[in-house]
Amino acid sequence: CKDEEVLQTLPVGTTASFYFSDLGPQLTWGTVFLTECAGPLIIYLMFYFRLPFIYSPKYDFTSSKHWVVHLACICHSFHYIKRILETLFVHRISHGTMPLRNIFKNCGYYWCTAAWMAYYINHPLYTTPYYGQQQVNIGLYIFLFCQVGNFSIHVALRNLKSPGSKTKKIPYPTKNPFTWIFWLVSCPNYTYELGSWIGFTVMTQCVPVAFFTLVAFIQMSVWAKGKHRSYLKEFRDYPTLRSSILPFIL
Repeated sequence: CKDEEVLQTLPVGTTASFYFSDLGPQLTWGTVFLTECAGPLIIYLMFYFRLPFIYSPKYDFTSSKHWVVHLACICHSFHYIKRILETLFVHRISHGTMPLRNIFKNCGYYWCTAAWMAYYINHPLYTTPYYGQQQVNIGLYIFLFCQVGNFSIHVALRNLKSPGSKTKKIPYPTKNPFTWIFWLVSCPNYTYELGSWIGFTVMTQCVPVAFFTLVAFIQMSVWAKGKHRSYLKEFRDYPTLRSSILPFIL
């Protein structure tokens, strides 16, 4: 049964048997999201401030001489602070709970990749991007543009639902230009998220960031395709021009 279904309205006779399965310890989705985001934020800052036992002792609590390293820390921190605030004040999560074991899997991935990226970006031997400040600026503009776009989509999706409602609606573009991508894509929040990490990759020119971006794209593509199929199944009048995550491609 679905969570919102009422026993008296189910199509059963005067007698019925119900079977329950123990799902084990559960956590709310919001708790998982907050834990996922808080970890990378704290871990990255540990590497940025070069706490002891991370690099050579002579670099403890030292600061990088490269401006792009400080800019990368600002952008990375902004991204995860934004996600935390969105979880608290923007998202209306329709799912109830998830198994406790999932938090170890999800957090393990996000926390470890954050540490991997932070280690190289904040390393004393880190080298700046090949094309210098111009490359850094291009990456920064892409990052900021997509962060604003991602936030705009989350607000638009929030406005589709009233508090406590689980009724699904087709998302359409609003007056906000960042939402106009809804004409072409079913899950533009993932499109903008991908764009943000591409910008971060360009800005830092760091292999671990590029790897994280690739893996994130693969995972978000799976989620977006599933959501797209769900829209097509639920709504007969769903716009046929839309792709799942990349316009006209995927």
